Amino acid sequence: MAAPGARSCSLSGLLPAQTSLEYALLDAVTQEEKDSLVYQYLQKVDGWQQDLSVPEFPEGLEWLNTEGPISVYKDLCGKVVVLDFFTYCCINCIHLLPDLHALEHTYSDKDGLLIVGVHSAKFPNEKVLDNIRSAVLRYDITHPVVNDADASLWQELEVSCWPTLVILGPRGNMLFSLIGEGHKDKLFLYTSIALKYYKDRGQIRDNKIGIKLYKDTLPPSPLLFPGKVTVDHVSKRLVIADTGHHRILVVWKNGQIQYSIGGPNPGRKDGIFSESTFNSPQGVAIMNNIIYVADTENHLIRKIDLEAEMVSTVAGIGIQGTDKEGGARGEEQPISSPWDVVWGSSDSEVQRDDILWIAMAGTHQIWALLLDCGRLPKKSELRKETCLRFAGSGNEENRNNAYPHKAGFAQPSGLSLASEDPWSCLFVADSESSTVRTVSLKDGAVKPLVGGERDPMNLFAFGDVDGVGISAKLQHPLGVTWDKKRNLLYVADSYNHKIKVVDPKTKNCITLAGTGDASNVSSSFTKSTFNEPGGLCIGENGQLLYVADTNNHQIKVMDLETKIISVLPVFKAGNAVVDGPSPGEDQKTVPKLPKSAPSIRLAPVAAAPGQTLQFKLRLDFPPGAKLTEGVPSCWFLTAEDNEWLLQGQVPSGEIESVSNQPTISLQIPGDCVSPEAIISVRVFLYYCSTDSSACMMKGILFSQPLQITGAQPGGMAPVELKYAV
Repeated sequence: MAAPGARSCSLSGLLPAQTSLEYALLDAVTQEEKDSLVYQYLQKVDGWQQDLSVPEFPEGLEWLNTEGPISVYKDLCGKVVVLDFFTYCCINCIHLLPDLHALEHTYSDKDGLLIVGVHSAKFPNEKVLDNIRSAVLRYDITHPVVNDADASLWQELEVSCWPTLVILGPRGNMLFSLIGEGHKDKLFLYTSIALKYYKDRGQIRDNKIGIKLYKDTLPPSPLLFPGKVTVDHVSKRLVIADTGHHRILVVWKNGQIQYSIGGPNPGRKDGIFSESTFNSPQGVAIMNNIIYVADTENHLIRKIDLEAEMVSTVAGIGIQGTDKEGGARGEEQPISSPWDVVWGSSDSEVQRDDILWIAMAGTHQIWALLLDCGRLPKKSELRKETCLRFAGSGNEENRNNAYPHKAGFAQPSGLSLASEDPWSCLFVADSESSTVRTVSLKDGAVKPLVGGERDPMNLFAFGDVDGVGISAKLQHPLGVTWDKKRNLLYVADSYNHKIKVVDPKTKNCITLAGTGDASNVSSSFTKSTFNEPGGLCIGENGQLLYVADTNNHQIKVMDLETKIISVLPVFKAGNAVVDGPSPGEDQKTVPKLPKSAPSIRLAPVAAAPGQTLQFKLRLDFPPGAKLTEGVPSCWFLTAEDNEWLLQGQVPSGEIESVSNQPTISLQIPGDCVSPEAIISVRVFLYYCSTDSSACMMKGILFSQPLQITGAQPGGMAPVELKYAV
């Protein structure tokens, strides 16, 4: 309800007075002139016979980051309040958050300022409190947020777009509105003068509002809102954008971390791995030990050199750009919220891998970064390091067009490349239009594939429908990956909590996995669930599909042959710094063995410096048993109190099959610290019975005493590690 004596409320009531103010501000030269104009405006608005008052928050709404519901006319009385009408999928709303963070750091509730997020959902999935809660954590929102699922306050105030800010005085009286992003200067000007104006009149109260942050209740986890994942097809390593931890992880197939780069806090710093920082990174692409990263909230493209162990910036200037053409050198070219990256080639005849394609969500376009001299379709030769638009007008639309610059995207968030004929295209997950589109690599033509509808201005044609072309419906898809082996495209249909598969030849789109429930069940494709999966990639020669299950804080492994989904265990390795520089941190080297694991002590062996020991696994499985797909069985070498033995060694590996068990090699270093030591081989087995009706985990510890002698190196028989499972 409105305050007693208030007149009917609508943002249109502010329009005449605020428009006059903004015209006057255009002519103001000094800060003193601007401050004076706003102060005079407040005198005028505050002197109206009746306040233009905001309605009370309806009863029964769900609140986050507070100890309970907040009342405009009780709790917020005596405060200058900024209402942020937002929906968490919207890139423009995301762009506004740094301005609100900066305002909160300048003025607190004790100073008389409070920000309240009024979440007014676009998509049905965004009306669910748990999903808003995840977004509040993901974007580090620390002010109160109310879930206005039915958009009742939005409608009463006649708000028209996301984001919209409404600034209130200490009586709940509306003072200003700001529509869209990019108004930081006005936001600070209006709020600072409003605080001064009402303090001069003794109407500001310094009481604190009961804040209870959701993030303070969460247990630690290896991953936090992982946004994207990709695979190195040479080394079989995975690269994970651990978005919520502001870091990039490089992990082996068994989940052991090889490198952790950045984190745990956001930042923007190049240099060696232990010093480098990122800010909510998303897309990743790896080739030849080089990783490119869409460093989304830094508005940068970063390069990670795994051999040199260095991070550098290759595109962007570190602040959000508005340029929709580009053409400058990467490091001089402002860009806006890059969300995904993928390697490509400027020559359709020769695979040169000399272009980095970029889904530029912030300007609703597809861009290119030239990694070498080359040319884009219908473009003249371009210099190395040039960064420019390839497709998209910059208007937020679902517009397809034979001319790439006349096409329109709506927050493109996922890319995948099919360079081979007859496809020769980029696949684009265009999230806000709820479509998957194609961009021709030959002429840049933008065409529809699935989802959406024919009206290019309708960004509300979403749903969850299997079908062909535009009869299929998606809800805010964030990721795509091309399966070259099967000529199929996999789609992370994020807000439907599903993985779908598209045949680009027939445009048929069907659900592959996920029930549609936002939960966390790993089972068969038809029974498993996801929670806003954001990215995916194909690996293991087309057998496995890795999924960044964002709100479940996991990487899921989908076996496309057995139709079983498992979770990739992500764990620390002895040589990985997991959360950025943390001197003195005591890090685990390997996972713990179960208490029930048998311990087998082997007979001592004599070895000389320079000699190579070989341990042959001889594990006897039950008849018909097979290793569990997607959850790699593995081994680890450890040498407690004698870590010098492991320097330069391969400390772990996978057990790929029952019939082909590995041989583990250990070369005794030339400089021996101790004449006696114990090498341990820890084995972790995941296997299933013949009919797959039961799956088991088994741990085994083999301990090998060593007596290191000064004898000349010679041949020695392999040590067999035998055990009947």
